[in-house]
Amino acid sequence: MGSTYLSLNYHLVFSTKERQAFIRSSWRGALHEYLGGTVRGLRGRARSVGGVEDHVHLLVSLDATHQIGGFLRELKKASSVWVARQHCPEFAWREGYPAFTVSASRRENVRRYIESQEEHHRRVTFIEELRLLLEKHGVESDPKYLI
Repeated sequence: MGSTYLSLNYHLVFSTKERQAFIRSSWRGALHEYLGGTVRGLRGRARSVGGVEDHVHLLVSLDATHQIGGFLRELKKASSVWVARQHCPEFAWREGYPAFTVSASRRENVRRYIESQEEHHRRVTFIEELRLLLEKHGVESDPKYLI
């Protein structure tokens, strides 16, 4: 048995290019399944995937060999190609992403938050949500990149 023990959990968020409402409810579930499968293919564990018409949230567990930037680049690339081929030829993800670490003790709360995205966004816009998440995690941001 090895002597390295890790609990590396991340809350990832990324939105569609120009925050357009590309992700239709008729195929949103298939996209979430595809994202989860891609996470597994990249040797991660998808604990939750959710979102609405203009963005997605993922709760993933990764290992020490993952580099978050490379992992997200591959995840966004694969899913962008899949959506463009299967559902929406003009689809693309917006450049960049927020990624937040999640302690094991908070994982269940984040999972529930991700699974309630449709209800959550009846009250809060994505930009409002993003500002709150960045503030909650102590991340400074330039307002011009939030629009």
